[in-house]
Amino acid sequence: MKNKKGHQTRRQKIAVKEAEAQSLVEKANSIQNPLETLPNYHSYTAKNGVTYDLKCQKVQDLAPELLSWIFDLMERNMKSFYQRSSWGWNENAKHNELTEPTARYLIAFHSNEPVGFSHFRFDLDDKIQVLYCYELQLEPRVVKQGLGRFMMDTLAALANQSLMKKVVLTVLKHNPNAREFFKHLGYKVDKTNPPDWENLDYEILSKENK
Repeated sequence: MKNKKGHQTRRQKIAVKEAEAQSLVEKANSIQNPLETLPNYHSYTAKNGVTYDLKCQKVQDLAPELLSWIFDLMERNMKSFYQRSSWGWNENAKHNELTEPTARYLIAFHSNEPVGFSHFRFDLDDKIQVLYCYELQLEPRVVKQGLGRFMMDTLAALANQSLMKKVVLTVLKHNPNAREFFKHLGYKVDKTNPPDWENLDYEILSKENK
């Protein structure tokens, strides 16, 4: 309801914005392959001449062997980091997270062999529409070739195309290489990041869309 002058109240404006954000998330989630309309991000050629092909799929459309590789790479790259955190390593919990119904995957292939993936979702975070990057994992042999940067650029393009406000991610504080990588790309501590006095093992970073 509007006030006597025909203007919306602050509460009404907030409700409208939240409804718009929810609508944008639902629209983004309804698209089968958002990468299809971004031809500049279908492949990446590294400085050494190696070309990687990128594909985007919903979790329910992944082949079983591809999903097994995702679990395996996640464990190989991250198990030791989780074991050093207060979270610990919980294989079942991580499996459930990686297979949430709204999970999407950006996967990089070389000669039809998967070499890197990003698990992401279009979602609401702090009542605004965001692309949340849950994971970015590469096979050790393709690290430092610019592929990780290109995949993050691709996520930013997907977020921009879907009118998401920003890309958000969580990084473990005792993973200095990852923290440096994301901050070098322009990611900064998000306003939703817990205060320092909580002394948690992670921090929340984000990068606004242009």
